[in-house]
Amino acid sequence: MFNTFKQFYKSIKKNGDTTEACVPDVKETDPFIFNEAQLVLAEKRTHLAMLRTGIAIVALPMSIVSFLVATSRFYDFGENLHYLIPLFVMNMLLSCIGIYMAVQALVRLRQDGKLLQNLKLKNRLLSSLMDD
Repeated sequence: MFNTFKQFYKSIKKNGDTTEACVPDVKETDPFIFNEAQLVLAEKRTHLAMLRTGIAIVALPMSIVSFLVATSRFYDFGENLHYLIPLFVMNMLLSCIGIYMAVQALVRLRQDGKLLQNLKLKNRLLSSLMDD
């Protein structure tokens, strides 16, 4: 059979087959570009997971505060101040961490999008395989 894609492509050219237009150029099947695209897509999945985690971390303090507001008639704020102040400090810390993670993930997702766009411009086959 054929050892390489190049041999297959030459045999189609030699036979004058009409499927010649369906076969991409040898340069377009550069495995390094496809590997780079897979790497960027894996990084994009990682950054989406980071965004999801950041949103969950921001949601946790909001749910704790909502629970405290809903049950506020069962306790006196002044008597439990020594519990509530550290809790609010921890909630603020968690909120800041979650917002930081979400912002960093969004920035990196934008960078990943630009890298993918550059790869699509370099390779027509990759561009046709990937949706916008």
